[in-house]
Amino acid sequence: MRLHDLKFSGAAGDHTIRVYDWGDTENPEALVCVHGLTRNARDFDAIAQALSREFRVICPDIAGRGESDWLADPQCYNYETYIGDMSLVITHFGLKQVNWLGTSMGGLIGMMLASTPESPIRRLILNDIGPWIPKAALQRIAGYLLTPKAFTDLADVEAYFRDVHAPFGPLSDEEWAHLAHHGARQMPNGSWRLKYDPAIADPFRNGVEDDADLWEIWDGVRCPVLALRGRESDVLLGETASQMQERGPKARIIEFANIGHAPALMATSQIEIIANWLDS
Repeated sequence: MRLHDLKFSGAAGDHTIRVYDWGDTENPEALVCVHGLTRNARDFDAIAQALSREFRVICPDIAGRGESDWLADPQCYNYETYIGDMSLVITHFGLKQVNWLGTSMGGLIGMMLASTPESPIRRLILNDIGPWIPKAALQRIAGYLLTPKAFTDLADVEAYFRDVHAPFGPLSDEEWAHLAHHGARQMPNGSWRLKYDPAIADPFRNGVEDDADLWEIWDGVRCPVLALRGRESDVLLGETASQMQERGPKARIIEFANIGHAPALMATSQIEIIANWLDS
């Protein structure tokens, strides 16, 4: 694994994006993996290690998360910024086409980018996200995002993750420890904080009044799509997944039992499903 700190400027101001780069740098077959709202690129360590024999796997920390810079203006935490940064990441590595795997927010970024003219995305994998998100799910996310969090130690962080992210699925002790280790940092006073800028919650501070309707964007996607769904998910509902099979790019849907939002994609069986679809 190689580390890159890419310096960008523009409407969002000067900021650095951390990118984790796996596999052969000469391999033209690239897989870009983008994490969810409060998560970071290290969520994809297992899948990156497994697929780096076949793909160059590129895993960025979105601005305000992980080891990437926090933005000076919280209003710039938006999809325009994220799409612009990810487009620059792809350009930086000289990639003409990429496969895209996005969990939740990362999937929305991919879907939006895939709907643009001359999109670099040739195949799109959406992990528990689609073009319609119910208001109730957005309100649930806002609830934990807007609650300040401080932890006494890393074990406290892990206990929090096991509770809040229980829908990720039945993870091993080692996997929960991995998420906690890479998902928090120790502060000068000895406490621990989650590894994201609290200002990413600003869009939720005025409340959530409507469902998120992105069907028009979905209908503009032209590449093949695999949509993964936790069968207990409140974000990607079963009826939404069914509609995704019938319109736009007509996704292939695969569901995971006893999992909600969102499958962790650490299990060998889940990784094999992704690998087989990319090879098909």
